Amino acid sequence: PHMAIRRTPRRSDRATLRGASDDYWSLSARPLHSLVLLLPLVIAYEVMALTYLTEWSSGIQRTVLAHRLLSSFLELFGVIGLMLPGPLMLLVLLAWHIFSKDRWTLRPLVLVGMVLESILWALPLVVFAALLQRAEAAAALAAGTDLHTLSTGARVAISLGAGLYEELLFRLIAIALLHAIVKDLLGQSESIARVVAIVVSSLLFAIYHPITGPAGIEWWKLIFYFTAGVFFASLYLARGFGVVVATHAAYDIIVLVLLHRP
Repeated sequence: PHMAIRRTPRRSDRATLRGASDDYWSLSARPLHSLVLLLPLVIAYEVMALTYLTEWSSGIQRTVLAHRLLSSFLELFGVIGLMLPGPLMLLVLLAWHIFSKDRWTLRPLVLVGMVLESILWALPLVVFAALLQRAEAAAALAAGTDLHTLSTGARVAISLGAGLYEELLFRLIAIALLHAIVKDLLGQSESIARVVAIVVSSLLFAIYHPITGPAGIEWWKLIFYFTAGVFFASLYLARGFGVVVATHAAYDIIVLVLLHRP
């Protein structure tokens, strides 16, 4: 009788069968590890926003403009509450993970690596801002709040909020919409769709920030924010949502807290 010989797969073969999805670079770019990494950041922001950014006597809460824009958009559908953008972002990541049919493989060392990687990615942006000699001004709040009026806790809250909600608005949402318009509606190639999504979302990111002064547009601000937008967009596409959010938050913490001079 014919005898079939079954060869035991070598380690390299097993890696191929798994799609190399168990290595750090793959796991850290997937939604599950992004979700777990960002969950404590969302909780920390909401708690610190209530503690450091809320004036209980007037009921007014300061927040980053992206968070306010997202909250206002949700209110159009009858969904009210400043705390909703964070949980909604986590639900999107959870749904992304489920519909991608990824395995529920969670590795703590991957999360540690994502934090360290994000800090390293933030450093080139800090250097670029320093070269412009406007590091602190370049991290000014989109709402125009005077940094000197904020406590350290408020600065940390703002840093977390900017990382979470500016990346949600300009990377996760804007890039997806722009990519869909260019590729699916206009029928352009993947490479063209990516370039357009990066450039346009970065321009929107720059315009979103305060780039004008008494004499009109301050070009160094436009250059900084546009370059930062390209940097974050490219990082998002290459390394995933969790890493880019943590990188953005790490940059703001370095500039607003560690390098701040009262």
